[in-house]
Amino acid sequence: MDFDSNGGNKRVFNRLGGPTRPAQQTNTRQQVCFHWRAGRCYRNPCQFLHRELPAGPVPNHANKRAPDESGFAGPSHRRGPGFNGSHSSNNNNNTWGRFGGNSRAVVTKTEKVCRFWVDGSCSHGEKCRFLHCWSKGDGFSLLTQLDGHEKLVSGIALPSGSDKLYTGSKDGTIRVWDCASGQCTSVLNLGAEVGCVITEGPWLLVGMPNLVKAWNMETNADQSLSGPVGQVYSLVVGTDLLFAGTQDGSILAWRYNAATNCFEPAASLMGHTLAVVTLYVGANRLYSGSMDKSIKVWSLENLQCIQTLTDHTSVVMSLICWDQFLLSCSLDNTVKIWAAVEGGNLEVTYTHKEENGMLALCGVHDAEAKPVLLCSCNDNTLRLYDLPSFTERGKIFAKQEIRSIQIGPGGIFFTGDGTGQVKVWKWSTAPAAAAMS
Repeated sequence: MDFDSNGGNKRVFNRLGGPTRPAQQTNTRQQVCFHWRAGRCYRNPCQFLHRELPAGPVPNHANKRAPDESGFAGPSHRRGPGFNGSHSSNNNNNTWGRFGGNSRAVVTKTEKVCRFWVDGSCSHGEKCRFLHCWSKGDGFSLLTQLDGHEKLVSGIALPSGSDKLYTGSKDGTIRVWDCASGQCTSVLNLGAEVGCVITEGPWLLVGMPNLVKAWNMETNADQSLSGPVGQVYSLVVGTDLLFAGTQDGSILAWRYNAATNCFEPAASLMGHTLAVVTLYVGANRLYSGSMDKSIKVWSLENLQCIQTLTDHTSVVMSLICWDQFLLSCSLDNTVKIWAAVEGGNLEVTYTHKEENGMLALCGVHDAEAKPVLLCSCNDNTLRLYDLPSFTERGKIFAKQEIRSIQIGPGGIFFTGDGTGQVKVWKWSTAPAAAAMS
């Protein structure tokens, strides 16, 4: 490590063998200074070493298990029955280690992106103990990033067969991106926060405070669907109905009338006591997750609630279906797997625990057509899990929370974070990518 580049820090130089005053001599612990490693220790004298220890066995912690390359770091990654796993535990929090008999210390990177690297000013290079990349793991890579939004990206939509990508943000805009060039081709200023964005057929549908905006991407005709009270947090299409989850806890439904080319009010589903933040359609059912900590299951035939699930202890943030299972995530730090029992009701068959709240789920198939669960957490990461084992295969890092995930064709997927940045990722080889349904 080049210490001369540290602005002529003589105190650091003194600890490395330069002239020192006898009055400053002290008993130095046989432990390397954490701040010196990061290049910012200004103590003179410092009670810790400002040099690496010689290679070889290190007392007390040499026999500790090295951090698992898969990213597991403790009992929070337990497996349960039905998901082909076994219990594992690793409480080693030491992110620096020495392995084997090499004369050089081996730097184990912490799972945090270097903020100086982000700003283009990190001088440590490969010796930096923080990550100089936005992901960890094999089988996927960052293609590009799309800059333009000024606040959280609340929705990403890629119409089937289209060469345009649509992103919505709390900055009150919809941006349209050309998929070939990655350039923003137009900006729609809506004047209010965008709660969600989806596409269905020729329609771009945007959830906003007190309304749903519908644009026909072929004719440029637009329509405002009134009825919601407060922000519209989630939109989904089931059978011939458009459903909207709203801030007041209701779920509104519209039916498209081809004769009039308009969406007409069809129903209002009541039952949640707080905002409905996520909706999903699967197996002829509508599933809704709410800030009231519950999940409701609705029949698409008669729009009646047929079951209420109350196992989560905080806001239910996201829902998807995979195979015969319903997956839900919550700010209670869990992903729950629900399966139908005799009689048709859903019960929890497995709970995956994390150290942080869960924000969004998305299912995809990797380059080998294996199912992978993408799960964003409120520690500014997105975890990639193999299913059904829940083995962690990688992480994606962001400046702020990732709230939006969208699958594209040819092994591409998109993430949008709280800073307004959209990133484009790709699996190593083109998989048979498809959202789970």
